[in-house]
Amino acid sequence: MNQNISRRALLAAATSVAALKAQAIPPIQDTVKRQDESIARLLKMQDTNPSSRWRGIFPDEYGLHNPSTACGIISALATTYLQPASRYHRDAELVQRIKLAAGLLAREITPDGNLDNPSTNFNSPPDTAFGVRAMCTGAVLAQRQGERELLAIMEPFLKKAGASLTHGGIHTPNHRWVVCAALSQLHEVFGEPGYLRRIDQWMAEGIDIDADGMYDERSSVQYNPIVDSALVVIAAKLNRPELLDYVRRNLDSMMYLLHPGYEVVTEISRRQDLNQRGDMSGYWFPLHYLAIHDKNGRYMTLSKHYAPTQASMAAFMEYPELNSVGPKPEPIPDQYEKRLQGLDLLRIRRGPISASVFTKGNSRFFTLRRGEAVINAVRFASAFFGKAQFVPNGAESKDGVHHLTQSLEAPYYQPFTPARRIAAGEWASTQKLRPQSQNCHLQQSASITETKAGFSVRVQANGTKNVPVTIEINFREGGKLEGVVPMHKIENGWALASGKGTYRLGADTITFGPARHEHSLVQMRGALPKLSGPSVYLTGFTPFDHTIDFEL
Repeated sequence: MNQNISRRALLAAATSVAALKAQAIPPIQDTVKRQDESIARLLKMQDTNPSSRWRGIFPDEYGLHNPSTACGIISALATTYLQPASRYHRDAELVQRIKLAAGLLAREITPDGNLDNPSTNFNSPPDTAFGVRAMCTGAVLAQRQGERELLAIMEPFLKKAGASLTHGGIHTPNHRWVVCAALSQLHEVFGEPGYLRRIDQWMAEGIDIDADGMYDERSSVQYNPIVDSALVVIAAKLNRPELLDYVRRNLDSMMYLLHPGYEVVTEISRRQDLNQRGDMSGYWFPLHYLAIHDKNGRYMTLSKHYAPTQASMAAFMEYPELNSVGPKPEPIPDQYEKRLQGLDLLRIRRGPISASVFTKGNSRFFTLRRGEAVINAVRFASAFFGKAQFVPNGAESKDGVHHLTQSLEAPYYQPFTPARRIAAGEWASTQKLRPQSQNCHLQQSASITETKAGFSVRVQANGTKNVPVTIEINFREGGKLEGVVPMHKIENGWALASGKGTYRLGADTITFGPARHEHSLVQMRGALPKLSGPSVYLTGFTPFDHTIDFEL
């Protein structure tokens, strides 16, 4: 087992190896072999030193010991112990190792019934809920199979943690549904009515989903799948099928947030996955559950794609209905122009070509890719009073042209008449009360048009004259740029000084231009820092009007 994984990834990995059934992907014996190999690594990593505070778990890549690790270990060992096809089936050594992990939890649980997350949260009900979610699968299966000894090992922690979750608080929107899913699993095992009361209390707030099918955190890689999985669990455990409607809406929306190769649009996120590369692998459980439940071929396509690495033996054991033969896979949409109004996003797919236009609030207003060749972002800024990073605040689409706008002004300030004293610390609060003069204005815009060869982006800046303007085209690392020259004092920065440039990655190429290079002021005051990876710059002065053609 790789130590270089996150806490929540560990919990998922510990309870999720490849499926034993479902479409025969992968073959049963191969899956059992991989599961057993994973358990062998886990047993080697687990601290068994009797004098160690951390006996029962193992550290993360930073040397931190997270008590929640024990929950994943227990579930992985328990589900393997209960799996007849495993070479560890009813192996007494696994029971002893489960006891070690349970002992760690008994030592580390707080008086309130919570676990600490040493990297960020302490006495944390939400982190406890994530742990309970993992561990409860083992408890549910032990109860169903009449394994009282196994359940008795887990019961003290689960009951104490469950009591905490009936009144403990949360940090973020998704935590509500993780807590409710954990309580739903606990209710199956222990039947405490207090669990249901707390679930209903959180559920009374309503599910935080918008018209575009996105939850409040808009976290297309990290937290969407956590919410989807939690809602599926609550629906299944408590017979609340109406909750599946929210999951369907999210999954259907995600169909239009996929690039070629199923990489996900992340520029919409309000969480850690913002602008990060990721895919839909974390959605395997809700995808497969609803593919079977709804006979949905699109969901099945993605479920089968991710099954070899993400399909969960524990899920197949806890939810036997997942073993049913699913529907025939159907194609994922790849020919469309889709506006997601609430996300201020226009998505365009033409097979291997994928483009995003962000119509409001995002400096990375345009992204484009052709297969492996990826433009992470097109941005521009002007040296206008330290405030002219282009971030559109208005948008209009007409006759195939998507027009984004921003209007700026910058005055100079006069003394007060009659005069007044300005004490230290009062400048900012009184500045806008002053008379103004020499007011400068700048109107900036970007217009994106689909062409026969690809796309064109027209950048304009008008108003105050002779203002330096810089366009940044940022590419994915790993490709090859041609037709560009090094930009002055910018590491991994390039100027398009003449003609057109090309960017190649794998078998895919993007040609861009024509050139414009009138100055070398790239990192101007108030502009956002250069993006990571290679950036190509085009520069000029206001009045500025330049169209870049991207040929794919």
